[in-house]
Amino acid sequence: MKCIVGLGNPGKKYQSTRHNIGFMAINALLSRNNWELNKTKFKGNYAIETKNGEKILLLEPQTYMNLSGESLRPLMDYYDIALEDVLVIYDDLDLPPGKIRLRQKGGHGGHNGIRSLIEHLGTKDFKRIRIGIGRPTTPVPVVDYVLGNFHAEEQEMVLESIDKTVAACERWLEIPFEEVMNEFNG
Repeated sequence: MKCIVGLGNPGKKYQSTRHNIGFMAINALLSRNNWELNKTKFKGNYAIETKNGEKILLLEPQTYMNLSGESLRPLMDYYDIALEDVLVIYDDLDLPPGKIRLRQKGGHGGHNGIRSLIEHLGTKDFKRIRIGIGRPTTPVPVVDYVLGNFHAEEQEMVLESIDKTVAACERWLEIPFEEVMNEFNG
């Protein structure tokens, strides 16, 4: 079983914020396939579906970003999901809006959701899709920036990056992640 995790913060207050682009990608993947998050357990909302003959678990942790590992680790243990079958989607300040970057592993880069996952999984070796949100162009604290909404002029680029992310997730159900990286990192 493969597991795709979108990182974000629960609740309407955060729904459209930059930090919730991982949730936005999961929601787009669900919508495109007429699926819905219909299970609540392990401090998360999730669904188990099948696509291209592959069982897939889609997760939105409800722990708030900084504690994301508290949801993913017990879920992996319960469903016996191997680390190599986990893909995490999250926001990245160092990529401009509209860009995505796929990686096999890496550090947390200051991202507290990834820091929590590394802590709870005991490794940095898990697949990721980083979705660009850019850095603030005005002197605004990073916390306020990531918890703010996208500007109107960014909307089209954000939707494009979410579409690319969904397509990359679907390709991962068909081909090895290295090939997906070659296809989408170009």
